[in-house]
Amino acid sequence: MPLVTTTEMFKKAYEGGYAIGAFNVNNMEIIQGITEAAQEVNAPLILQVSKGARAYANHTYLVKLVEAALQETGLPIALHLDHGDSFEICKQCIDGGFTSVMFDGSSLPYEENIKITRQVVEYAHAHGVVVEGELGTLAGIEDDVQVDAADASYTKPEEVQDFVERTGVDSLAIAIGTSHGAFKFKPGQNPQLRFDILEDIERRLPNFPIVLHGASSVPQDLVAKVNKFGGAMPDAIGIPEEMLRQAAKSAVCKINIDSDLRLAMTATIREHFAEHPADFDPRQYLKPARAAIKELVKHKLINVLGCDGKA
Repeated sequence: MPLVTTTEMFKKAYEGGYAIGAFNVNNMEIIQGITEAAQEVNAPLILQVSKGARAYANHTYLVKLVEAALQETGLPIALHLDHGDSFEICKQCIDGGFTSVMFDGSSLPYEENIKITRQVVEYAHAHGVVVEGELGTLAGIEDDVQVDAADASYTKPEEVQDFVERTGVDSLAIAIGTSHGAFKFKPGQNPQLRFDILEDIERRLPNFPIVLHGASSVPQDLVAKVNKFGGAMPDAIGIPEEMLRQAAKSAVCKINIDSDLRLAMTATIREHFAEHPADFDPRQYLKPARAAIKELVKHKLINVLGCDGKA
């Protein structure tokens, strides 16, 4: 089975009241953990690559690893560029085998965001690739995307129809209270998603797929494990999983997950070295890290996204 676009995935997700997991990948073990989990529960997948991941692992290596996962699992998998910050990087990924790209112009003036997004859409659609745009700005840090809380802004519902019509995007990432990175909220705070904004956007864009970025939930057991074995992560919580599940039952068809994967891998590796300080074989600590990612992803696919059995 070749790589697919998200078009049919999102249509089924919208109608079925679930969301597709979009998991950021950086190396072989992460890809294996994600895809093995999805194969076991028969879930469709979006594997997404950031600018930073391309710089770290090399575009060609990542594409070939994803193609290997396709061959091994037979699952419907889309390969997506996450937070493309220029027409040039979007073009490189389109030309290099990606089936979906995101142009993130959310920090640009509105008209400039429309102009460049439209340019990406025209090139992508001519090559059979779909495009995700973004309105609203999430706080937090993810690779090269860094936004102070004071500069974050919710998506303005009154802009979404104009933006979609003028750009021709196939899906839209919105800001309704999620944030990038692991350090989202302090314990005792009450993180909330703005479902009123989401509902307003749904009314203005009927049957249109919506995307949530920054939707990791920051499992406290993983934060505690990282700190137990030599870490210094501040206490933090993310968006409650029940809120993400509620969003997945609405127009939200794609939910991005990255920080949880990093925490699972880091916590497991730290634990391994604490218990086996003499180990020097990467296979010995990457194998349990891969297994930890697999279990985390299975939980997300079943309990948060609701896309198990939907491949």
